[in-house]
Amino acid sequence: MTVKRTLLGTAAGVGLVAGSAAVAVAEEITVATVNNADMIIMQELSSQWEEETGNTINWVVLEENILRQRVTTDIATGGGQYDIMTIGSYEAPIWGKQDWLEPLDGIEGYDYDDLISAVRAGLSVDDTLYALPFYAESSFTMYRTDLFEEAGLEMPDPPTYEEIMSYAEQLSDKENELYGICLRGKPGWGENMAFFGTLVNTHGGRWFDMEWNPTLDQEPWANALDYYLEIMNNYGPPGAASNGFNENQALFQTGKCAMWIDATSAAGRVFNPEESQVADDVGFTAAPVAEVDKGNAWFWAWSLAIPASSQKVDVAKDFIAWATSEEYVNLVGEEKGWVAVPPGTRASTYENENYVEAAPFAETVLNSIQAADPADATAEPVPYTGIQYVAIPEFQGIGTLVGQNISAALTGQMSPEDALARSQQATQREIDRAGYGE
Repeated sequence: MTVKRTLLGTAAGVGLVAGSAAVAVAEEITVATVNNADMIIMQELSSQWEEETGNTINWVVLEENILRQRVTTDIATGGGQYDIMTIGSYEAPIWGKQDWLEPLDGIEGYDYDDLISAVRAGLSVDDTLYALPFYAESSFTMYRTDLFEEAGLEMPDPPTYEEIMSYAEQLSDKENELYGICLRGKPGWGENMAFFGTLVNTHGGRWFDMEWNPTLDQEPWANALDYYLEIMNNYGPPGAASNGFNENQALFQTGKCAMWIDATSAAGRVFNPEESQVADDVGFTAAPVAEVDKGNAWFWAWSLAIPASSQKVDVAKDFIAWATSEEYVNLVGEEKGWVAVPPGTRASTYENENYVEAAPFAETVLNSIQAADPADATAEPVPYTGIQYVAIPEFQGIGTLVGQNISAALTGQMSPEDALARSQQATQREIDRAGYGE
């Protein structure tokens, strides 16, 4: 027997409309998610959903690279370890097409029309949604306005990478633990390659030509890698090859980075005085450009999906509908502060006066997300979609290996030439094995 839940009372006095029927017999669902701030807030607030429904959640919270490995293995083998997986806009359409995920259309009471169209499209196959977005992001430039003012510098919109190099040189003060730039160095297709992929794009590069020949041995890749190594080694923090999103965010929040090029989802945290020591001195502008103004900013949506192996689909849908709703956004705003709300998924967020007033970066973030076009991200034509990734199943392995080589070049364990040569060979091998271009 099921009973339909139409209104959930909350401690904040916010009404949360149920997305689906709540099961009368209490269930425990297992949720795998990433260990970033937005997901930690979801974990904290989920106690309200548990109290309202009587259901409970077993949380599996993992570092980003490990999460990807675990959920990929589970979904591919039909292991059934998780009822909800936190996945991205890369996995959702690929796994949905393979019938590995439950469709998430048709949840009663759920406001699909409020979802930003680019985000909804990125999680769909043939107009069927296979994940609901928790937050979405592009990438942009964060910088210390006080340091720029003291140095007599003015940040353009957008800056060029040549200008970023100049600013990094002028603002770096390593003796006092101030670094001109912080960028991702931790290896991984969703870590260092998220940034490096955009750097290649804007240098005029691409992963494959129209015949699926890898192009990592061509000049744009070499120019992008030379730039990356020069700016990171000269003006970045020590041990940069261990720094991903979370590590760089901590560095920036504690005043150790003059500039940080990364996810727009960081805006609320670096601007929040309760979390950031530099909250009063942060500026935001578009991601830099180099040779071309395409593909310089990525697109990503951390989303919640239900593997087809789950035996608790109804309860899982109910939680996902709750956690990705406009009402949840409002709950976070009232409980945690408006700059902490999950960004980038709903038009209503950017029409909410409380959010817009608290978040002066809101328009920049929205513009960045809407401008990121996975179908048109390179100077030369390509046979794939994706900005910082290639939307094919093999890319996880390819991107991970290339990310390891780029990281090895950063630490000096491999020459730049060897890093790209090995990456080219490995990519060619994987593409040949998969039969692309035949």
